[in-house]
Amino acid sequence: MPPWRSSSHSGGNGNCVEVARYANAARAVRDSKDAAGPIVAFTHTEWSVFIEWTRNDRPA
Repeated sequence: MPPWRSSSHSGGNGNCVEVARYANAARAVRDSKDAAGPIVAFTHTEWSVFIEWTRNDRPA
């Protein structure tokens, strides 16, 4: 698994999600409070759509 990183907006308090990037541009996301817990994996296309939705403040 590639290294995990947290958002610079998290403030380092541990209450955030972490993202890892694979060589094929896919992404994985996990809860920083449960590093051994489940992850959500995104293909490159899925990640692009997810980021676009969050930038446009779309409801879930």
